[in-house]
Amino acid sequence: MLRLILALLLAVSAPAALAQSTGKATFAAGCFWCAEEAFEKVPGVVSVVSGYTGGSKQKPTYEEVSSGSTGHTESVEVTYDPTKVSYEALLTTFWLNHDPTVKDRQFCDVGSQYRPSIFYHNSEQKRLAEASRAYWEKHKPFKEPIMTPIVAATQFWPAEVYHQNYYKKNPLRYKFYTSGCGRYTRLDQLWGAERRKK
Repeated sequence: MLRLILALLLAVSAPAALAQSTGKATFAAGCFWCAEEAFEKVPGVVSVVSGYTGGSKQKPTYEEVSSGSTGHTESVEVTYDPTKVSYEALLTTFWLNHDPTVKDRQFCDVGSQYRPSIFYHNSEQKRLAEASRAYWEKHKPFKEPIMTPIVAATQFWPAEVYHQNYYKKNPLRYKFYTSGCGRYTRLDQLWGAERRKK
């Protein structure tokens, strides 16, 4: 009986312990399929979920968000181990994987539902995000001003199951999309050697 009680206590406490030992970050970098791929490749990232944030409608669907009427933007929620990867490192991944020179679009995707943003969850994330943006304003390898906003995180709604891990489940369609959209060509044009360092 004692073993059963201990097992139940461990089962209840394990998720709480995991939550306490991990951090959460939310970014919008255009198409969430691509943002998911970028962050999942970062050592220390535990999971990446594609979804919607920044809007007013409860439980929005992909079709609703795509219409541009809900106020949401495609985004990813990143769970990470802060002993293995810092929030600052995640910010660097974010900057090098989106076009910060435009508003309400990313590459071939146009509309407020593709607007890039950093969504901070606390004052420390806000401070680090602002410091990161200031750094890139001084060291960016392009002339255009940085327009990516830093805003408080709101409710994050996970996207439909078929959107999760899309780049893994549909590699050919994903490659066709990224090539046709010119995503990586534009990123290399913007960031050049900075992307090759990563």
